Amino acid sequence: MTWTTACATAELEPLWGETVLLDGHQIALIKISDDELYAVGNQDPHTGAFVMARGIVGSRGDVPTIASPLHKEVYDLRTGAGLSHPDLRIESYPSRVVDGMVEVHLP
Repeated sequence: MTWTTACATAELEPLWGETVLLDGHQIALIKISDDELYAVGNQDPHTGAFVMARGIVGSRGDVPTIASPLHKEVYDLRTGAGLSHPDLRIESYPSRVVDGMVEVHLP
């Protein structure tokens, strides 16, 4: 696995997703705050559509979540686990900020 630069953190709005294409992976970057950033697969596992970056960002207790904009299935942003439907999950990628740039750890 390698760290790949995605974009500058200044390009991301809090609680709003942006999509990047990194080495053939469509990834939704979700910035919760300056200290909290997640990288998940942009593909909705229920429909196959690449729409997760336009999902609804929220939480369930202490768990940061994103809901599909199509059928509202909810996923844990930290792990990609399906919270509405445990048999569904989205890809989850480690991410970090280095010198103001978002980096994603790709397989």
